[in-house]
Amino acid sequence: MSGGGDSTSRIRDAFIRLRSESRGGFIPFITAGDPDLETTRALVVELARAGATAVELGVPFSDPVADGPVIQRSSERALRRGVSLSDVLSVVADARRETDVPVVLFGYFNPVLQFGVERFAEEAARAGADGVLVTDLVPEESADFNAALTRRGLDQIFLVAPTTSDVRLRSIAARASGFVYAVSRAGVTGARTDLSSEAARLVARVREVSELPVAVGFGISTPEHVSEVWTYADAAVVGSALVAEIEKHEGGADLVARVGEFARSLLP
Repeated sequence: MSGGGDSTSRIRDAFIRLRSESRGGFIPFITAGDPDLETTRALVVELARAGATAVELGVPFSDPVADGPVIQRSSERALRRGVSLSDVLSVVADARRETDVPVVLFGYFNPVLQFGVERFAEEAARAGADGVLVTDLVPEESADFNAALTRRGLDQIFLVAPTTSDVRLRSIAARASGFVYAVSRAGVTGARTDLSSEAARLVARVREVSELPVAVGFGISTPEHVSEVWTYADAAVVGSALVAEIEKHEGGADLVARVGEFARSLLP
């Protein structure tokens, strides 16, 4: 059995709390810089107040291949405003003054590589980030990145999918910390009306090789979905539905309150 994570990890502590209270977790995803950086900071704080176990903060990227149209559009809006990886780290540092909710940076390897792996790990830790999920970095090629994060006490979170082989699952279990992100089905992100039964089978497979908590995402957009995920996993990740809510209220003075209200409505 494998289960990584630093003993001082905020992510680890958040899941320990959930278990002690026999509750499921809620992990909202938003794209940093959509609609702007100040709103993102306010949203992180508001989502924490709304009951987030952790917040996934998307790093805008020009070719987000794992994302559906809603999150792609949010990334494009942020990039049009010139939002950079440095800006995202500044948002984390600013939000950290108001909340200690765990923050996971979610993105693609290219911006990290351009920034510099060691510099990224150093500055992410200094800003107060807790974990990193790089969607297009496979475990076989992640040793240096993993080591850089581990040295700074940052959790490395990996995606697993129904198509992930048992060999790959064991490889991920050996390297992952914080939690494992189980994709509910093959394909890109996006809200769906029903969840795949593959997700429960995938979570069971992860539990055979890892003691880490398992969060399920991709397609979760209603309180019913969240309830269903909680029957077999430790947390539900909601992304596209929240980002669509941000898009809907863009320009409105009450955007943060509206998104907070929507987040609360997702919790059964």
